[in-house]
Amino acid sequence: MSVSAKHITIINTGCANISSVRFAFERLGANVTVTDDVNTIAKASRVILPGVGSAPAAMKSIKAKQLLECIKNLEQPVLGVCLGMQLMVTSSEENDLGNAKSTPCLNLIPGEVKRMRVGDLRLPHMGWNQVSSVKANPLFAGIEDGAHFYFVHSFAVDNYQYTLAQCDYGSTFSAAIHKDNFFGVQFHPERSSDAGAQLLTNFLNI
Repeated sequence: MSVSAKHITIINTGCANISSVRFAFERLGANVTVTDDVNTIAKASRVILPGVGSAPAAMKSIKAKQLLECIKNLEQPVLGVCLGMQLMVTSSEENDLGNAKSTPCLNLIPGEVKRMRVGDLRLPHMGWNQVSSVKANPLFAGIEDGAHFYFVHSFAVDNYQYTLAQCDYGSTFSAAIHKDNFFGVQFHPERSSDAGAQLLTNFLNI
C-alpha cells in the first residue's frame, strides 16, 4: 500500500497542538482524521496519541472524554508523541497535587516518567538534539544514528528494556519506546525536518 493510501487517526485528547501533526502527515500524502469518537478510533488503521502540557491535565481530559478504555484496548499501531509518549507508561512524577504522589497514566508500556536530571543545564530541554537507536526497529529504518530531532520537555523516561532510541541531555533518557503495537517518541517528529518525516513515513508503513 502506498503512503497516499494510508490513513491516520489522531486522537483529540483536548491537550495537544494537533494541527502541526496533522499537516506533517498530510504533507506525506496520508489521509488524516481528528476525532474523540471512540468508535472511529477503535476502527482506525493507525492511531496518533499527541499531547502537550502536563500529564495530570491530559489524563483528566482523556477520562472526561471517556477515551481511557478505548485507548487501552487498541490493537493497531499507535504512536505517542511527546507528552503522548509519557502518557503511555504506568505513571508520571509530574503532578498537580503539590505533593509526592505520582500521576497514574495509561499503562500501555511499563515504565515511569521522572523529572529530568540535567545538572547545570536548563529545563525544559528545548531544541535540537541527537538520537541514536539502541536496537534494530522499523520506526527508525533509514534514519542515521545521531540524527537530530526537536525536543521540548522537562520530564522523561529513563533508558530501560522498552527503549528503542536514546538521547543525552545531562543524562541519558529514552527518546523512543516500544511494546507490542505501542510506539512512543519523546521528540516532535512533525517539527524535525527530514528525519522526522522519515520516522512518520516509517510509522505509516508498520
